[in-house]
Amino acid sequence: MQLIIGLIIFIATFYLIITEKVPGPIATLLGGLSMALVGIINEHQALNAIGSRLEIILLLVGMMIIVHFISETGVFQYLAIKVAQLVKGEPFLLLILLAVITALCSAFLDNVTTILLMAPVSILLANQLKIDPFVYIMTLIMSANIGGLATLIGDPTQLIIGVEGKIGFNAFLANTAPVAIISLVVLIITVYFMYGRKMKVSRDLKARVMELDASRSLKDIKLLRESATIFALVIFGFLMNNFIDKGLAIMALTGAIALILITKSEPVEVFKHVEWDTLFFFMGLFMLIQGIEATGVVDLVGDKVLELADGHLHYAATMILWISALFTSVIGNVANAAMVSKIIHFMLPTFVGENTMSLWWALSMGSLLGGNITILASATNVVAINSANKAGCKISFGKFLKFGVVIAIQTLVIANVYLLVRYF
Repeated sequence: MQLIIGLIIFIATFYLIITEKVPGPIATLLGGLSMALVGIINEHQALNAIGSRLEIILLLVGMMIIVHFISETGVFQYLAIKVAQLVKGEPFLLLILLAVITALCSAFLDNVTTILLMAPVSILLANQLKIDPFVYIMTLIMSANIGGLATLIGDPTQLIIGVEGKIGFNAFLANTAPVAIISLVVLIITVYFMYGRKMKVSRDLKARVMELDASRSLKDIKLLRESATIFALVIFGFLMNNFIDKGLAIMALTGAIALILITKSEPVEVFKHVEWDTLFFFMGLFMLIQGIEATGVVDLVGDKVLELADGHLHYAATMILWISALFTSVIGNVANAAMVSKIIHFMLPTFVGENTMSLWWALSMGSLLGGNITILASATNVVAINSANKAGCKISFGKFLKFGVVIAIQTLVIANVYLLVRYF
């Protein structure tokens, strides 16, 4: 009976999220609290589900504050216009550089913030060149999700995997960044053959781009220097954490507080820019997943994967990769990472003595690359599509799927080959 009730709560929660009947944070909190109210988990288990992952919450808070200060400088818009002028308004070269910048920013900043800042600029540049913004928006969405794969802080999904698998910042750089780089190259090549050869614009339109004044985008040079310095120090701390062992959340929060002190900002004003809805979404999600684990569903799925893998770790890793991509396309990459990480924990004792880290890398790649399949697969997708719709570029679920599934399948195949070649 608990199993049935738990599954009903789980499915109902994601029905509410997918249909947007209620806001995502409210849906996950309702789901998580329902697990406790019906007795599937008790209060201690519910609170422990959040407390055991407090590092994720606090790391997000610190990075959100730092990114807020950086975004206030206008540096993203400045870079986009400068890039357009660097390539003299050539539309496909512009697309390549925007994709690279988006991927790089997504690797080291919050990719939702990155796409929120880059999407309007890309639409502006596309309109200046009289090109359908659809290609630019979709390429930047894919680039953001791919770039998020490169590091521990590139996407909230990675933070969950890092905490669950006890994986450090440098380990992600060494193991998932190569796939991100290859996937970005594949994305650009695919877009070229699908759309790039048709991108032709007149000299007059290119001249309009060259006339844009990038310097007007920069709002506060002093703040740019301060925030860039603090951000660089925080990233350096992340890279050195294996040696100094202070914790990523501690370093991110220290950087955030330092910026508040240096800029003499009012804390109440800064905290308004923390994405509290995201944080409460995670809290509800952690309780919901704790409830699902308590019903035994995770054990059942883990048993089935082990049965199909027949004792072969490389089969198990391959299944985790594709199962993650499939789940992600329906319930989103954050929820997928939280749930499948439990399945991996269940499977680990079966492969004692083998390179079980491959399972975590498979989850990471499946979650982030699978995030390109549907609009619902990633928060980045939803934010970018909403931004595009407001600018008059309507992107339907089907149109997104047609573009995204091509990129996702290609990059997932590459990830699968990479897993098998590197770890087995």
